[in-house]
Amino acid sequence: MACCKKKAGCGMGELENRGNHFQETDFPEKRDYEKELIQIIKSGSPPQAIRKKLEDYHENDLASVWEELTKEERIKLYKLLGNDTVSEIFSYMEADISTYLEELGLENAADILESMDADDAVDILDEMEDEKSDQLIRLMDAESRHDIGLIQSYEDDEIGSKMTTNFILIKRGLAIPEAMKELVAQAAENDNISTIYVEDQDGSFYGALDLKDLIIARRYVALEDLVTTSYPYVYAKETIDECIEDLKDYSEDSIPVLDNDKKILGVITAQDIVEVVDDEMGEDYAKLAGLTAEEDLNEPLLESMKKRIPWLVVLLVLGLVVSSVVGIFEQIVSQLTIVVCFQSLILGMAGNAGTQSLAVTIRVLMDENVEGGQQLRLMFKEMRVGMVNGCLIGIISVVFIGIYICLMRGKPLGFAFAVSGCIGFSLMSAMVISSIMGTVIPMFFHKIKIDPAVASGPLITTVNDLTAVLIYYGMTWLLLINLMHLAE
Repeated sequence: MACCKKKAGCGMGELENRGNHFQETDFPEKRDYEKELIQIIKSGSPPQAIRKKLEDYHENDLASVWEELTKEERIKLYKLLGNDTVSEIFSYMEADISTYLEELGLENAADILESMDADDAVDILDEMEDEKSDQLIRLMDAESRHDIGLIQSYEDDEIGSKMTTNFILIKRGLAIPEAMKELVAQAAENDNISTIYVEDQDGSFYGALDLKDLIIARRYVALEDLVTTSYPYVYAKETIDECIEDLKDYSEDSIPVLDNDKKILGVITAQDIVEVVDDEMGEDYAKLAGLTAEEDLNEPLLESMKKRIPWLVVLLVLGLVVSSVVGIFEQIVSQLTIVVCFQSLILGMAGNAGTQSLAVTIRVLMDENVEGGQQLRLMFKEMRVGMVNGCLIGIISVVFIGIYICLMRGKPLGFAFAVSGCIGFSLMSAMVISSIMGTVIPMFFHKIKIDPAVASGPLITTVNDLTAVLIYYGMTWLLLINLMHLAE
């Protein structure tokens, strides 16, 4: 028995060692699809052999190597792959593809854009010069021109500008076989078929059903029994800010976009939702950095300057106000010059506390379900957090700054800790007020229907600088000079 136990123990230890070895082992190396594609395209094999091999790769991988190909190689691939595949490749490209469209010629470029989803085509056309864009649109068929014109008719901040017209729509009241026949007919042009939308006899949106439910349904089952009539939807004229939370809350493949008469115009797909959320986050991040909009790497110098200059001018004016306030306390500084050394400490910590509160507040305000009472609780919470953090930072400052002034500056112990005590108390007060400012200012913007992200980090920091200067030098004047009569 002892021997058996020993063997069992050895077995467990061996398994344990194998487990550790498995955890330490790197994952197997992944295939380098881009390298493989380059080799295939440049191999010099017969065109049909190249096409056959390329069919095994995803269009996104082809898009990633497109720029590495020569113009001659790309022109060969345009003919070899066909419009549908090339349009898919272009839809995955993030860079400006106007150069590639020029390689195709106007008529072929128009054919490629016709093959794309209307929303992808609009994204490409919007990046082009108006004259070239109009030329391409005129060469397209009537249906493509209609779909592109529909999407372009909405403002950039309206959800209709983000929708696609690639969806399946059937009439209410069809039998199951009729619905299947209609699905097959529309699927030739629209491949977004996982959710099927149903309209009423008057053309208004009625509901939606899953493709799976339609496929497995018996012939005798009524179509209406499969339709979800309470399916979520948005209106095309709604702003993205108004409906972004609703879109995020539903885990559907797509959500219909309706006009004011409740007729379905298009759909927002899950991919569209991800892009919209990403764009919104990018814009909010830009605003927090004191920009008027998000920049990209290829943006012209003047465009980047236009986005930054407005806030920089505002911050310059506020900075001059802060400097003017410091000038008011010039007499205090002349009597107790050591306090100037710690001005940046007070201003920096106040700015940090305000920016932290700002980030938390904007994140909470993004949830439209947050009510007034909850916003008030948030303000008091941030006040408490600022006070507790301020007390801790203040105590640490009193001790270490007092020791620093005493040892490094050679000042008497009483003088050193009087100054550090004033600094600590000023720190605590400035951090509490900055936390409140970082909460109240974005709430105020939100209340008057202005994007709270415009209460950007630089703005909050500058406002808090002004507050911190008043607190710090005010405390110095009151406590150190008037009450304790300290002067150097």
